[in-house]
Amino acid sequence: MEKVSQNDIAWLSQSKENFDMFSIHHDNLSSKPNPSKTTTLKHIYYYLLGLLFLLMSLVVAPFFILIRTAVELNISHQWDEWLSLLGGVTASTLFLSLFFIFLFRKAKRKLSMVKVTLICISILVGGFCTYGLLYLNSVHAKNESIKEVYSTLHPILRVAIASTTLADQNLVITDIKRTPDDYVAMGLTPHQSSLHYMQSTGYVHAIDLRTLGRSELRNTLLEWSLQIMGFQTIRHVGTADHLHVALPK
Repeated sequence: MEKVSQNDIAWLSQSKENFDMFSIHHDNLSSKPNPSKTTTLKHIYYYLLGLLFLLMSLVVAPFFILIRTAVELNISHQWDEWLSLLGGVTASTLFLSLFFIFLFRKAKRKLSMVKVTLICISILVGGFCTYGLLYLNSVHAKNESIKEVYSTLHPILRVAIASTTLADQNLVITDIKRTPDDYVAMGLTPHQSSLHYMQSTGYVHAIDLRTLGRSELRNTLLEWSLQIMGFQTIRHVGTADHLHVALPK
């Protein structure tokens, strides 16, 4: 049997307080976080945050590229509205295609993959634009008369509104086409240069969106988004709180 030394006896003879202090010290040492584990968790957090930002950018960016390009070509370069929209579709398609080609860059038969990617994305973007040009959900129209004059709205504005409704399901169009008599009926002096009138292009170049009863955060984000797309926006609170959106002159 192993002999008990005098040191062992002295250690065992310590007071209860000394044993408690030793226990607390031991617990403190064991409870300290592992630096390497903390660093790993931070890396995972930042990776997931970056991935989320990338996905959000991928979802949002193509719509902004489409509309902004179309507006620039139409206003700055005086392209026809349909050619401008086609230019926007092309820019958005190339953006998405380059992303997917980069994502699957290690795939075999790259030429075939590029062709298929371009065709599929062109159909997808073109199909969305066609939907936005031809159809307006009743949920987004103040009344049936708005739907009836929707086809008179400038094509780029129609696609922009269709894009915006994807993010804002409660968006409501309150006005599109007007005549001088409409201003008189509202008790206002007719604006000779109103973009709500039919323009020389054969289309109305302005639209009103409801802001009444919406949060200011939502209204601000809506206005900023449309400005980034290239449109002129004015917040009107006269007859009814709404956001006036128009193609730049």
